[in-house]
Amino acid sequence: MTERAADMDLPSTKQATAAELAAILLDSLGELAKTGNVESACRLAGRACARLRNAEPQMARRFDVFLHRQTRHLEW
Repeated sequence: MTERAADMDLPSTKQATAAELAAILLDSLGELAKTGNVESACRLAGRACARLRNAEPQMARRFDVFLHRQTRHLEW
């Protein structure tokens, strides 16, 4: 593979890596919520959602869904 061809694969590789990291973070946030730290999990998910909103809207949506599912478990 030429250097130029490798560069062309880079964005898809970066996007796949970002998607895998998002999945790991979502799993971690789910585990955090299960320990009773729902508010912390929601705050972190909100930060991730806000950060990804413009650059990666599909990934941001996954964090938004997590937030909507978890907020019903919040105790204010």
